[in-house]
Amino acid sequence: MSKLFIGIDVGSRTTKIACLNAAKKIIYTAVQDTGLYPGKIAETMYQQLLKKFQTSPEETAGIYATGYGRYLVKLADKTITEITCHARGVHYLFPESRTIIDIGGQDSKSILVNSQGKVTDFVMNDKCAAGTGRFLEVVSTRLGYEIADLSNLAESSSLNLKMNNTCVVFAESEIIGMLAQSIHPSAIASSVINSIAERTVNLLSRLKWSPEIIFTGGVAKNSFLQKKLTGILKNNIKVPENPFITGAIGAALLCLEEM
Repeated sequence: MSKLFIGIDVGSRTTKIACLNAAKKIIYTAVQDTGLYPGKIAETMYQQLLKKFQTSPEETAGIYATGYGRYLVKLADKTITEITCHARGVHYLFPESRTIIDIGGQDSKSILVNSQGKVTDFVMNDKCAAGTGRFLEVVSTRLGYEIADLSNLAESSSLNLKMNNTCVVFAESEIIGMLAQSIHPSAIASSVINSIAERTVNLLSRLKWSPEIIFTGGVAKNSFLQKKLTGILKNNIKVPENPFITGAIGAALLCLEEM
């Protein structure tokens, strides 16, 4: 078996692993909840990869780590910022694209890349969970739905409510007030996702972006949000088949190029 080039992306909610062979072909990916011990889950996922291919650590050419918990991955040969890795991962999948929207569990960012997949500019949200996966978690819990059901729930709403608060803490209070007024959960879900779309567009507007736009991160699985962004930006928003994994792919690519 050829040498393995591995990228591990430790996010606030999920940890992702990607493995490339020497021909730059993705041969393995996996996603698991990060849990309380990010370093341990990264090690477990690496061992699962080795078991999958019935191979040993000696066949691993290198491991690069990224994400908020990258410094906890003790088996990593190098750590790299998630913005750099997302740029390279998206460029690998969509080489003609120059604009990325990434919304994860705790932050959101817009990234511009050049024809080599290198970052030319980026912006991140402030240190507030509004507009992130955490916001959707809070909302789904308060409404009594699974987070995966929010998109369909919002799609079924015929009302167009506007959420006044963008801070998660105050927004949760506003949601409680809406429920007390017997406002249907579908209308609340729709207003929340609309507010995330508006925050995302405001963030992107700080850059000189160009089409086409690639939407990554766990929140990219929300089809209603994708639809709203497409409508506001009047631009086609593409979502990778697995929007979680682009950072890990980018880390594996950089590992292959540098090791």
